[in-house]
Amino acid sequence: MNRLRPFDHTVYTGHSVRSDAVAEAQKEFVTKVFGWMTAALVVTGVVARGVFTSEALQQFIFGTPFVFFGLIIAELGLVIYLSAAINRMTAATATWTFLGYSALNGLTLSVIFMAFTSESLASTFIITAAMFGAMAAWGYFTKKDLTGLGSLAFMGLIGILIASVVNLFLRSEGLYWIVSYVGVLVFTGLTAYDTQKIKEMAVMGGSDAESYQKVAVLGALKLYLDFINLFIMMLRIMGRRR
Repeated sequence: MNRLRPFDHTVYTGHSVRSDAVAEAQKEFVTKVFGWMTAALVVTGVVARGVFTSEALQQFIFGTPFVFFGLIIAELGLVIYLSAAINRMTAATATWTFLGYSALNGLTLSVIFMAFTSESLASTFIITAAMFGAMAAWGYFTKKDLTGLGSLAFMGLIGILIASVVNLFLRSEGLYWIVSYVGVLVFTGLTAYDTQKIKEMAVMGGSDAESYQKVAVLGALKLYLDFINLFIMMLRIMGRRR
């Protein structure tokens, strides 16, 4: 028994070192992902504010439906392109595509600056950030597997999309509020789930800097979409119109 003790201690120490290394890698990777997500949010906010303060840009974007819906189609195209072709891109191309998407999103989201008061935008943003941060922290630190929550949230997302399309024709106020409240639950759930998956992605980021950056960009895109959609749903509930 005495001979086994040094051996057991060595194995435990080695495991501890490996665990510490993994934890540090996960922390570094998640920090990088949140950094790029924050950068994209800043780009979106600056562009949206710029459109709000420029009558010429407002007229160009919202003067004809063709331009506005063309921008939305371009956004969808960029997201699909980035998700499907990222393995064939360089890290720089993936990063600039992501930031370009966030800029396009700023052009279309500028409409909320015209629809809601500055005070309600600011207060809703703060509350959204607090909710997002809390759910992201839970997703990062919890030991519970959130796969079931992610599946449930994804099904809820499909339901929201279908209900939103249907309500374009029904114009039901009741359905509007149902979608808004369910949307908050869906995107808070997705925030926790995506954060946990991004933490797991740290060990799959690849040994080279190119792969590492591209995986980080994909993670940042997921969290960016979670935050933007959560903010919109909260704004539908809490926002005060002009």
